[in-house]
Amino acid sequence: MVDKQVVSPVAAPAVPQPGRWVVLAAKVAALTALPSGIWRIVMGAGIPVGFDTTGLDVPGWFTLVCIAMSVVTEALAMLTLGLVRPWGEVMPAWIPLIGGKRVAPLAAVVPAGLGAVVLMVLTIPRAGGFGGAVGAPTGLPLVVMNVCYAPLLLWGPLLAVVTVAYHRRRRV
Repeated sequence: MVDKQVVSPVAAPAVPQPGRWVVLAAKVAALTALPSGIWRIVMGAGIPVGFDTTGLDVPGWFTLVCIAMSVVTEALAMLTLGLVRPWGEVMPAWIPLIGGKRVAPLAAVVPAGLGAVVLMVLTIPRAGGFGGAVGAPTGLPLVVMNVCYAPLLLWGPLLAVVTVAYHRRRRV
């Protein structure tokens, strides 16, 4: 009979838990894309929101584009939660080849940091809204659209804060 040797994985160093305020910041960041996504889907579905959709295939292909943009944007926003959840420190076991392995801190910090910078570059200069753009709504519909897009201004700075906190926690 052959004696099987049990090999235990090397224990990763203990990582402190994120503070409550960091978890809250990550949750808020994950939700910042939701209002604009809903607005975009409503527009794509052909419901009048004040935006001129003349010449666009509404409802049709443009609807699918609006839905896809909204889903991808929200999925990217939800990745912020990985900076405060266990799956941001150890890959989930169901992922082939890398499941159960420790996430290298820079593998999360670099894309999250770049994402935060890109988000701020894309959103902050446009903080005044889309008033005056060709086909843009005016009056109350413009106010509604700007209110739906305003939370995106928080996504970049919140992602930056959560990323710095993740880096500080994971520094060994």
